[in-house]
Amino acid sequence: MTHQPFPRSFWTANTTELFERGAYYSVASFIVIYLGQLGLGDYWPSTLNGFLWSIVYFLPILSGTIADQVGFRRALVAAFLLLCSGYFLMGVPVWFGGQTLSPSVGSEVTATAAAVVPVVLGMLLIGLGGSVVKPCISGTVQKTHRGRATLAFAIFYMVINIGSLFGRGVSFYVRTHSMLANIFAVGTGCAAMALLVVLFAYRDPESEAGYVAGPPKPKRSIPRILADMVLVLRNPRFSLFLLVSSGFWFLYSQVYNVLPLYLKKVVETDPAVDIYTMANPLVIVCFQLLVTHLFGKMRPIRSIVVGTVIIGLSMAVNIIPALAGSVRTPFLDLLPVGASLIVLSVALVAFGELFTSARMFEYIGALAPKGQEGLFLGYANLPTAIGALIGGPAGAAIFNEVMCTGATKRPDGLLELDPTWNSAGWLILMTIGLLSALSMWLYNRWIEAR
Repeated sequence: MTHQPFPRSFWTANTTELFERGAYYSVASFIVIYLGQLGLGDYWPSTLNGFLWSIVYFLPILSGTIADQVGFRRALVAAFLLLCSGYFLMGVPVWFGGQTLSPSVGSEVTATAAAVVPVVLGMLLIGLGGSVVKPCISGTVQKTHRGRATLAFAIFYMVINIGSLFGRGVSFYVRTHSMLANIFAVGTGCAAMALLVVLFAYRDPESEAGYVAGPPKPKRSIPRILADMVLVLRNPRFSLFLLVSSGFWFLYSQVYNVLPLYLKKVVETDPAVDIYTMANPLVIVCFQLLVTHLFGKMRPIRSIVVGTVIIGLSMAVNIIPALAGSVRTPFLDLLPVGASLIVLSVALVAFGELFTSARMFEYIGALAPKGQEGLFLGYANLPTAIGALIGGPAGAAIFNEVMCTGATKRPDGLLELDPTWNSAGWLILMTIGLLSALSMWLYNRWIEAR
């Protein structure tokens, strides 16, 4: 059987996604460090970062419906205008506001309103724009797969990770050849490239030759969306699943909260966080097919439990240098031991994601009442939003109030952590992962008993 080639809108949508992911991941690894050096203190950087992630993953419930009504192309134009403005505003305090980044991440809030206002507004615009892009691009892939949904979404997922690598790589080059604030110029540039692709190459999938329309979807007003949300959240099985599965995403968010802070304040004065976190997309690109082949037939709940255990253990590997007292000792003359194990930690997080992320959608589809699978799957990203929203301030608290207890400052500005308290912080994160896996297993037993 011969298949029709994917239409132009499929490929332009993927190109758009590549630049959008490049924009986001060019800045993601350094947001908490940048905000800390800007003078937002111990807690606001991670709290704002968690707020940004929660917007990106919660608002598609609303923005996806709006995009369906106005058309994907119009929605994407608006989204990338928001993203360009947001990334630009993030750099404004340094570029035009006369703000100077401190060499280290300070504990006290010293930033003025001139620094805080554009940054907070920028993060809000990035969250709003990103929440529109997600349903538009995935919706385009869904509408243009032409009977090859598995291949289409595999390409889409691969493009996401290629965009992640691209953004981090360009950001590293720009940052090391100029200054940290210029990572937001990379983000602005990538968002502008995506906007140009949408303006001059992308077109709505419905306009493609050979497009086969599915059954018409009922128009959903904002009140109807809110009513559906109440309907979904009143389902005890689904609400409990949201809570127990958010533990995985709580730990995932620490890759962009605790890990950058630990690297910057404890391990190195100038850590290459963007390069270290490349381990995540590299593992996914290299091992996605192998993990799917070897474990694809594993029951979804078992796969989710395995992935949650892995992400819990990924935090525990950082206990090794804490106990040995060799956080800054070079490993094979390449990286400090602490940085080397952070890279391993990020790689293990990626393996956890391979076991967990897609299988959550499969499990929710099976969990939903008959005939309401689509409605419930529309809320499948809520655990990510919950985990990020809680993970930002909670991660900062674990780092500052546990790991840094009894710490002393070295002449180079780095912290010398007390090994006991340092280990305790990583053990807390590991325990959260293991308890989340246990709660997921117990939850499934409860579901099966019912």
